[in-house]
Amino acid sequence: MTTLRQVVNVVETLYPLRYAESWDAPGLIVGEPGADVGLVAFAADPTMAVIDEAIERGADLLICHHPLLFRSVHAVSGQDVHGAIVGKLYSHHCALWVGHTNADSAWRGVGQAAADAFGLVDQRPLVPIDDPGSAHAVGLGRVGLLEEPMTLERFAHRVAQALPATNLGIQVAGDLQSLVRRVAVLPGSGDSLFDEVRASGADVYVTSDLRHHPATDALEQARYEASLLSRGLAAPSAGNTGTAGNAVARPALINTPHSAIESLWFRYAPDDIAAAVERATGETIRTTHITMNTDPWTLNIPCRG
Repeated sequence: MTTLRQVVNVVETLYPLRYAESWDAPGLIVGEPGADVGLVAFAADPTMAVIDEAIERGADLLICHHPLLFRSVHAVSGQDVHGAIVGKLYSHHCALWVGHTNADSAWRGVGQAAADAFGLVDQRPLVPIDDPGSAHAVGLGRVGLLEEPMTLERFAHRVAQALPATNLGIQVAGDLQSLVRRVAVLPGSGDSLFDEVRASGADVYVTSDLRHHPATDALEQARYEASLLSRGLAAPSAGNTGTAGNAVARPALINTPHSAIESLWFRYAPDDIAAAVERATGETIRTTHITMNTDPWTLNIPCRG
């Protein structure tokens, strides 16, 4: 049987830790490297409910996108939930490996999986990583084209249909009847990359956790640039193209539930990892996907005041 050390070595070839952001700490979080691995479970978040399900299914390894210990901790006792999870994983001989921002940037990682799910072609990274050792372009996010232009409203429905079910749903900002073709996608919290999105020339930006002030500022800037262009007072830019009297504010925004868009990674990861382990070791591992909704919101009520 394959050992945890062998599986981790393979996984970190697919999703190299060197791709991680400087503040991030992905990799093996819990587990004995010499332990046998026969069944690998996959889930977006290592919540207690997910841990219980992985153990119930008999998983030897749980691979999650989100970290268990996102910020520094000084104890993992049974007095807090993180310590309780670590203890439960060890007592049931279930390891935990996390692929966070390294999986975001990897080939067939989180960003590409989302862009593929939304139907983008001619893709490139939004924020490239220079990795001469990679046969593919890697980096945070993706920018690509729809095969045919469609209205923002229609594309928003495509995004919603591609995502797993949540109570939160998606939010859209922009002219719903404007045509979009170039799309920027960044699964996870993306309002720190508006400059890169504008420079990409995207008609719409699909991301998560958009805060009021950065989103409002981005929309206002796009509208102002479009108004100048419409009056012939500015030259077309990457973000706003068109002609005098006919300019559209870009990019429009689509805000998605955080875990939902990132869970699209599991369209690829289980099969990719199983195949890579078999190539590297000659051994076969089984995989299982835990699909429970770990988005924190349980009710969404539109305000009609």
